Amino acid sequence: MTTSRDDGNMIDEFARFDLKQEMTDAQSKKPWTAGHYAKTLFKKEDFRTVLIAMEPKARMNEHHADGTLSLQALKGEIQVSVRGKSQDLSEGSLLTLSASIPHEVEAVTDSAFLLTISWPSNSELLQMKHRGYGT
Repeated sequence: MTTSRDDGNMIDEFARFDLKQEMTDAQSKKPWTAGHYAKTLFKKEDFRTVLIAMEPKARMNEHHADGTLSLQALKGEIQVSVRGKSQDLSEGSLLTLSASIPHEVEAVTDSAFLLTISWPSNSELLQMKHRGYGT
């Protein structure tokens, strides 16, 4: 268990997670709104790690993140569409994207993936032409 400040940032300098247990816990939270579930595992001002589980055919419409990110498939298969090209990710696959690249995600099968974002500083966020998700 990690400890957090009021803004959600973790106080701990390190944390360890049992991803199989986290995925089992996610399944126990069904039914999920919109067919997917997300849990922020670790959050610092410059970093986010989020576990996302999706039911087959669930979709995350086009969006972007303000930081460089990676999606690592832990279970099942997802399709990530980037600039009109579909990328299939199955268990063990990793996709990286630079900041602010629009993409969408669809689950082909019952799936789980780890989203990791290298988050810009607040001053960098404020200077961005188009803001995505808040600080």
